[in-house]
Amino acid sequence: MDSNQALWEKGDFTQVAAFMRDSGEALVEGLDIRPGMQVLDVGCGDGTTALPAARRGARVLGIDIARSLVAAGNARAQAEGLDDCRFQQGDAARLVGVADHSADLVLSIFGAMFASDPLAVARELVRVTRRGGRIVMGNWISDDPSFISQVLKISARYAPPPPEGFISPLAWGSEINVRGRFAAAGVLPEQIRCSRETYLFRAPMEPTALIEVLRKFYGPAMNAFEAATKAGTQDVLQRELEALASAHNTSARAHTTVIPATFLKVIVNL
Repeated sequence: MDSNQALWEKGDFTQVAAFMRDSGEALVEGLDIRPGMQVLDVGCGDGTTALPAARRGARVLGIDIARSLVAAGNARAQAEGLDDCRFQQGDAARLVGVADHSADLVLSIFGAMFASDPLAVARELVRVTRRGGRIVMGNWISDDPSFISQVLKISARYAPPPPEGFISPLAWGSEINVRGRFAAAGVLPEQIRCSRETYLFRAPMEPTALIEVLRKFYGPAMNAFEAATKAGTQDVLQRELEALASAHNTSARAHTTVIPATFLKVIVNL
């Protein structure tokens, strides 16, 4: 099994995605999606952005490397009666079965950034977008002090060393890297716009409980805790992540966590 597939099938990301629904809806609201548009959501998870796009009348195909998330997305779409929203398994670096220039909007929010071959990802996103269409990415930022970027950096410190040739997914959070990768796919500099935006995680629990959810269900955190347990440092990791979540929680209400996380929003106009 592909290591990226194994990572995202390891836990149950739907448990984490539940805290991301409001911001997914808000992000889609700002994309001017109209009825009949063909939307491709790459690295879609269980539909945090795919379903809001379909509710606006778009014809949506969601692609994710994790079979469990594809099944969960199809179940959510069926439960809502969204007949023009479907999910299938696939790799962001090899969008097999997706025709050239077939999508009006290609969307990837914290998804394609995790694929192992970023240059191939950029080429594929460009290939499947029609001329006059858009690519919209959301990517966590490596040098940012906000929550998810730090969760990923902390988890990487405890997890086993990555394989030779590994490229950090957080490299997609660099505007220089984004421009270079899309330039290699034939995109001109003036066609690319980047900005720093904020995504909110909302959870009906204390910050410490949120970390427990990540420990049980979020692949990168699961790997870190497994390695830390073998090394006898799991309590140190637990305290580090709990302190991070508590420091970033902006909610004044008990048993509620609201954490803002900065990301790089990338818009490519073809």
